[in-house]
Amino acid sequence: MFFPRTLRAIAPRQRLLPRSHTFKFTPALVPRSARSMSSHAGESTLRPEPDKVLQDIADYVHGYKIESDLAYETARLCLIDTIGCGLEGLRFPECAKLLGPVVEGTIVPNGTKVPGTNYQLDPIRGAFNIGTIIRWLDFNDCFLAAEWGHPSDNLGAILAVADHLTRQGQSFTVYDLLEGMIKAHEIQGSLALLNSFNRVGLDHVVLVKVASTAVVSKMLGLNRDQTIDAVSQAWVDGQSLRTYRHAPNTGPRKSWAAGDACSRAVNLALLVKKGEKGLPSVLTAKTWGFYDVLFKGKPFEFQIPYSSYIMENVLFKISYPAEFHAQTAVEAAHILHDKIKALGKTAEEIKSVRIRTQEAAVRIIDKQGPLDNFADRDHAINYMVAYPLLFGELTSESYTDASAADPRIDALRAKIYCVEEKRFSVDYHDPEKRSIGNALLVELNDGTVLDEVEVEYPVGHKRRRAEGTPLLMNKFKRHISHHFDEAHQKKILDTVSDASSFAKLPVDKFTDLFVKP
Repeated sequence: MFFPRTLRAIAPRQRLLPRSHTFKFTPALVPRSARSMSSHAGESTLRPEPDKVLQDIADYVHGYKIESDLAYETARLCLIDTIGCGLEGLRFPECAKLLGPVVEGTIVPNGTKVPGTNYQLDPIRGAFNIGTIIRWLDFNDCFLAAEWGHPSDNLGAILAVADHLTRQGQSFTVYDLLEGMIKAHEIQGSLALLNSFNRVGLDHVVLVKVASTAVVSKMLGLNRDQTIDAVSQAWVDGQSLRTYRHAPNTGPRKSWAAGDACSRAVNLALLVKKGEKGLPSVLTAKTWGFYDVLFKGKPFEFQIPYSSYIMENVLFKISYPAEFHAQTAVEAAHILHDKIKALGKTAEEIKSVRIRTQEAAVRIIDKQGPLDNFADRDHAINYMVAYPLLFGELTSESYTDASAADPRIDALRAKIYCVEEKRFSVDYHDPEKRSIGNALLVELNDGTVLDEVEVEYPVGHKRRRAEGTPLLMNKFKRHISHHFDEAHQKKILDTVSDASSFAKLPVDKFTDLFVKP
């Protein structure tokens, strides 16, 4: 065999040191890190008891009985509104093109039916479809705390599984849907009260995945221990970065991220049903657990025990399809539009607009510079204020490229600035208030300063529920009107308005109300 000259010279003798040299092994010659590793006892293979957070979630899902009439009535309104938001999202081609089966033309026997379409899909893909249409326009409910999010996102998973199982012959009614929604709201919202996932760069859809996994696991027949396993799989699953909600990367993924979380939840629960094991210390494991890897070593904190608080206090987006921290700012802008008009002026004569707002709004929706797309605009407070100041309205169409092309919008946006109002930030976190305050101060070019308009509670807030409920139903009527003729609209409205009979309706009959003719 041929060796290079240098190797042939060395290999036969195997002498790199003089014959007289004796190599003496001493600990001093071994790096300190290697010595410490050599004395390491190794990781214990004993599986610990499941983390308490996992056990508490499973105990709540399997053992807690919802007895709050307010929670069930709010859940009924939430179900109606959420389906309506999904139907409205379908009107936008960017949303509709993402839907349907993975392989075009596939129809699954006894599959999940997707409202507003004629798709019949497996429950995993069905959950993606339903979750995506629900969230597309940022018009469904909201809950704001240390973390914010949209608990009705979970309906994507809950409805997909319930509809599929009902078509297979199992018994699920709208009442069961409402119970599942209340519990999913509670899990997502309770985890959000004191734990800020956005501050470590994670998107709130991790909570959708966890809550949906917990609720659908019980629907699928998993026992308490299996639910613990399924929820642990949701925590260990890959988690989304918030960067798709923030400049300069804001994009449409934020509108299908919840659908993705719903589909992952159903998939994980089904894997556990087939025997997949859980990870008992998925949160607390040193070095490798969720807390150490993704939450800066900090364990979750909880403000209240699981009950029905979140559903009872959920926030509905009634008037505007807009990120919720700006809802009261948009309402104030509408009021100011009318005041400016009454003075014989126009928004083009505005010199400046100051927005006093909460810290969270400053952090996530106070944007300067060009806005690239629909998803960028509905998360920019200066756009959401400028549009109604100019036009006296803010609708789903207000964020399209065609609407945004009007040069007056960016000209006015440049005159709008935000400052944090400490009182708003404090009341935002107060469990007795949960306000989302904004105040607008407008100065005109001629020096006129209009009275500041302050709105603390949006019309979708619990404190304005009596005022908001008729408006919520009008919103639903508007959303179904684009899809169904008047006779079918009446059938839908009659069905959802009778709370007692509605609760007894089988889930598949409910879903069939919204299937595309």
